[in-house]
Amino acid sequence: MNTSPSSAALIAAGRRALEIESRAVAELQQRVDDRFARACQICLAATGRVVVSGLGKSGHVAHKIAATLASTGTPAFFLHAAEASHGDLGMVTRGDVLLVISNSGETPELLALLPPLRRLMVPVIALTGRPDSTLAREATLHLDVSVREEACPLNLAPTASTTAALAMGDALATALLEARGFTSDDFARAHPGGALGRKLLLHVSDVMRRGDDLPRVAATAPLEQGLLEMSRKGLGMTAVVETSGALAGIFTDGDLRRALDKGVDLRTTPMHDVMTRNPRHIAPQELAAEAVNRMQEFRITALLVVDGSGQLAGALNIHDLLRAGVV
Repeated sequence: MNTSPSSAALIAAGRRALEIESRAVAELQQRVDDRFARACQICLAATGRVVVSGLGKSGHVAHKIAATLASTGTPAFFLHAAEASHGDLGMVTRGDVLLVISNSGETPELLALLPPLRRLMVPVIALTGRPDSTLAREATLHLDVSVREEACPLNLAPTASTTAALAMGDALATALLEARGFTSDDFARAHPGGALGRKLLLHVSDVMRRGDDLPRVAATAPLEQGLLEMSRKGLGMTAVVETSGALAGIFTDGDLRRALDKGVDLRTTPMHDVMTRNPRHIAPQELAAEAVNRMQEFRITALLVVDGSGQLAGALNIHDLLRAGVV
């Protein structure tokens, strides 16, 4: 009768798998050599795209590598090896590069692609676990991703071998990213819907409150009017402006407490007597992420937005940034 394995046995099996896979990746470092550099140069010289193909587990790895390349500045797409011989090879054009992944290097569906690709003069970069395989010999360039053993205790299921191929693909993508001078702004443009995209593409002007939603009161207005403005706009503060529209200061809940402690008259005390001068502010063209940084640095929850001429342009608080997905 089967018995449930002990916790110790399960932990040992998991650690063994990670040890084997980490060793497989570590051994790749010595293979990032002149051949690796040549593979990068082939991709950089291509006028088309990097087409990544594989079958089975290698196909899953190829799919991920294609996605990583595309998101880091190297135009790429995944080509299903089995479908390629049934019409999808038409997606490959002169000027492209084919990156194929096969642990055995003998995958028939991939080998079948080589003759038509030669006629198109499309270079082939092969990642295999067997440097003496047909695919390794016939490819324009071969990168060795062989492993000593699979993490599978039967040494059958693709585990360490797929990890090694994936790691080599990531190494290629990273090297190409650096060679192209790909920046965080470029990454954001490729990921506009992600959190990083929002942080790197959204500006203060995209998030700030303006117009009737912007709390503001004249510097000569009575404190009573400032309190009403704070209450109506719900930001916990109001900007205080000169007649010209230039920012004079800010009035917050903290300023209110200090004013009440002094026993000021709400109806006769002007705002310029109780406001905080030279308040923290930010420019409309700065990134919304920078507004978050300033709020954290100065331990405040709201910021005024001031343009280059010193005119009040808007305001925002931490809740505006949360709604925009910047925080």
